[in-house]
Amino acid sequence: MGYYYFDIYYIILVLPMVIFSLIASVKVKSAFKKYSGVRSIRGLTGAQAASEVLRFYGINNVAIERVSGELTDHYDPKANVIRLSDKVYNSTSVASIGVACHEAGHAAQYAQGYVPVKLRSVIYPACSVGSKIGIPMAILGLIFSFNFLVTLGIAFFGLAVFFQLVTLPVEFNASRRAVKVIDEIGILQTEELKGTKKVLTAAALTYVASLAVSVANLLRLILLANRRRR
Repeated sequence: MGYYYFDIYYIILVLPMVIFSLIASVKVKSAFKKYSGVRSIRGLTGAQAASEVLRFYGINNVAIERVSGELTDHYDPKANVIRLSDKVYNSTSVASIGVACHEAGHAAQYAQGYVPVKLRSVIYPACSVGSKIGIPMAILGLIFSFNFLVTLGIAFFGLAVFFQLVTLPVEFNASRRAVKVIDEIGILQTEELKGTKKVLTAAALTYVASLAVSVANLLRLILLANRRRR
């Protein structure tokens, strides 16, 4: 009977969010592909555009490197390096410029002490553990009727959900910073910027979808635990 309800909660709560997440992933790849074919008039590469954003914020100690893979772009605060994927680093497309400037926006967050990004850095170790062991721990507790293990698993996974919640304003803010600089210093023209905004909006949707999946899983665990205790 337990597995029956387990599947029901997954189908009702989690599966729709997983589908939403898949759609979001398709949308960001589609948007990036579409606007990767639109070359900017000014002709700056992704790496050059990111450098312009860093210069705008007075940041001169962040390196910009190439990294392999697709959409693997990220800012590494420990190494103080912006890593741009092959399709972004040397590309002059409005999509690549948007992605590169977004990562430079993250560097600006750290440089200016943006509170949400500082909070995310502090809670990351505990939340990383929670994301790995929370659900398995809770499920083991349900299988063997260890209520304490279930509660601990839910608490751990709750930390992971909280981390994703904090991540949302961090990602949105990085995009706002990118768009602001792109517009103010004329990296892209108005029509080009519209394409960049669509790419960044699609990327932001993937974080929203990821949070939705996690919240659904958390609710599912709580409902399973409550049912077991009855």
